[in-house]
Amino acid sequence: MKVFKFGGASMNSVDRIKNVAKIIQSFEKDQLLVIVSAIGKTTNALEKVAEAYFNERKEEALQLFEQIKNSHLTTLKYLTVTRWQEAENQLKEFFTEIEWLLHDAPVRKYDYYYDQIVCCGELLSTVILYHYLAEQHTSVGWLDARDVVRTDNNFRDANLDWAFTQQKTTDTLQHFFSKHNVVITQGFIGATDENESVTLGREGSDYSAALFANILESESVTIWKDVDAVMSADPKKYPSATNINSLSYAEVIEMAYYGAQVIHPKTIKPLQNKNIPLLVKSFLDPTLPGTCISNQFTKGLPPIIVYKESQVLIQFKSKDFSFMEDKPIHDLHEIFNEVRIKPNVTQNTAISLLCCFDDRTEKINELAARASVLFDVSMERSLSLLTIRHYQQDVINNLTKNTTILLEQKTPETLQMVIR
Repeated sequence: MKVFKFGGASMNSVDRIKNVAKIIQSFEKDQLLVIVSAIGKTTNALEKVAEAYFNERKEEALQLFEQIKNSHLTTLKYLTVTRWQEAENQLKEFFTEIEWLLHDAPVRKYDYYYDQIVCCGELLSTVILYHYLAEQHTSVGWLDARDVVRTDNNFRDANLDWAFTQQKTTDTLQHFFSKHNVVITQGFIGATDENESVTLGREGSDYSAALFANILESESVTIWKDVDAVMSADPKKYPSATNINSLSYAEVIEMAYYGAQVIHPKTIKPLQNKNIPLLVKSFLDPTLPGTCISNQFTKGLPPIIVYKESQVLIQFKSKDFSFMEDKPIHDLHEIFNEVRIKPNVTQNTAISLLCCFDDRTEKINELAARASVLFDVSMERSLSLLTIRHYQQDVINNLTKNTTILLEQKTPETLQMVIR
């Protein structure tokens, strides 16, 4: 049994959806669990719906959602004939869920509404692919991942209830695979024990694929992307980026930890625990070898560059010039836990702690307000975090030209800099 994961770029047009179906059909003799992300930029569009709704711009939210509805119905129209009505009815069930929500006034925190709205993207894309494959006479089933993936209520970054998810997934998919060779489901989403939708963190579809592979003891996981292989940097930002044919689990965990978008940070552990290889291949040219990620150590890697924008640097400074030691640090980390935010980089001075965070406005503002009771708080926004694994001086010089370095940390393998 194999697990495939297709991202949004692989689904962003009628032709690309047909291409995904063709790849799936070429493996149809195997048992395939296929994880599918939202189509194209649908997640971004749904985020705008959530933002408008939460800021009580109901009409704007409804108009934005109407555009998403129409684009999916148009895509469906070009892909199905005999199953069009059945597929449209299934899509409309999910449309109705969101529209009911948008007609109510928000009374809970933003992250809750984000998850209820944004999870719709994966549901819509998988319905369309499922009905297209069924119309092509593929032996295929469709599963709502929220029925098997159980989590806590840490919305936007939910934590798994492993025991429930493992048992429910095993039982449910054994039933599905007794009837079908291919099962289509969603990444990124799950549900609480009160059946409230949650997401597993941005790019969480990779994590979902790894979880399912671990539970089902899959022979491999393949992530299909619009690049030939894992690359040493984002080629859109760094044209000199090169392909990397093989990587160890340990190296990829480091890359993911520092923010590389190619693999979700939580993805590797479930695979490494059962020694399941992770393949990264091109959906544009499936014949290319791609990258194999496994237990095997790889020597001679090039500098690997991870660049994160929209960063904020916050200084938490002692109000009475006492040292920033055990008690103040403990108090600050308690606030981090309560706000549910994690720093990307931290650095101590005698009387202050510097922390770099992703600039999630609501959480950053809450953090600053709560911390200001105990500390003098100052912050700078619109910064970037540059991480270089296996760094070389000429690469550092080139990447930091015309920038100001506000914070720097270095180990023998990794250099991190917050830059303006």
